[in-house]
Amino acid sequence: MVFLSMELWSSSSIIVFFLSVFIILCTTEALVKLPRNETIPAVLVFGDSIVDPGNNNNLNTLIKCNFPPYGRDFVGGFPTGRFSNGKIPSDFIAEALGIKELVPPYSNAALQLGDLLTGVSFASSGSGFDPMTPKLASVLSLRDQLEMFKGYMRKLKMMVGEERTNTILSKSLFLVVAGSDDIANSYFDSGVRRIQYDVPAYTDLMATSAASFLKELYGLGARRTVVTSAPPLGCLPSQRSLAGGTQRECAEGHNEAAKLFNAKLSSQLDSLNANFPQAKFAYLDIYKPLLDLIQNPQKSGFEVVDKGCCGSGTLEVAVLCNPLSPFTCEDASTYVFWDSYHPTERAYKVLIDEIIQKGVDSLI
Repeated sequence: MVFLSMELWSSSSIIVFFLSVFIILCTTEALVKLPRNETIPAVLVFGDSIVDPGNNNNLNTLIKCNFPPYGRDFVGGFPTGRFSNGKIPSDFIAEALGIKELVPPYSNAALQLGDLLTGVSFASSGSGFDPMTPKLASVLSLRDQLEMFKGYMRKLKMMVGEERTNTILSKSLFLVVAGSDDIANSYFDSGVRRIQYDVPAYTDLMATSAASFLKELYGLGARRTVVTSAPPLGCLPSQRSLAGGTQRECAEGHNEAAKLFNAKLSSQLDSLNANFPQAKFAYLDIYKPLLDLIQNPQKSGFEVVDKGCCGSGTLEVAVLCNPLSPFTCEDASTYVFWDSYHPTERAYKVLIDEIIQKGVDSLI
């Protein structure tokens, strides 16, 4: 295969490249039915650990997971840097759109040329809308991710020219997933932002920062952007342990903050849609579907909702979830959460399937 690190292509390399793209485009069947003559050539992803397939692997940070037992149920049982036992939402979305089975990290040195045409992820675990959040975790900020995206654009223009690049970007799905680490880490767990802001003021900062980021994406060519809500953060196993009392109940303060941010985010997206009618900014509610999964696990065949599969499941995440973690469950498919912060592959699949059934095509 031909890799991005090569500066010059031979004629045989170009042939291999186009054959690989043809194979990619022809081997994934779309589950989402788009309007006639509409296509989505690529999925381009920004945000945090929910959609980071491994961009943190080579960063000097503790917020990474390129080691077992992460990836235990991934193809080949290989830990890729995805914060789960298997696939993550961006993978399932790309597959549902018929684009490809996995969305790779842009930072991967072995990234194939065909991946540029079908999409990559710039997301960095531990990042957020608040510029302080990635600094606390020593990870890539959304500003850093935008710079990576600009590099992606330059490479795409070298491959297919500026006009074709602009067309690809205008028809691609841009997926933005962030906000959880702002509320859980920067505000509640570390308390850094709580010293400066109350919850209403902090969620204002988050929503305003989100809108600014989305405007920049628009300025770079994005026309179909889906932004997910914050989840019910207080019901994550780690937040139950840290703020849920002796009974480890859902931390309602965290959930209220998430709901307040979600309302402000939705309002910002309404404003963007009004100001940029030639684009679409869609709000994707994750809060209610995940809360329903937690409150009614039996409907989808889950058994454990208050702890993760890895280790004790109450606090283990990132480096604390490792090959030496005792008591890691044998069957992650019965757990909603893989570690103390991130859902299992099966939980992600259930959530994405529900979104597809409701009609993801209406979002884009």
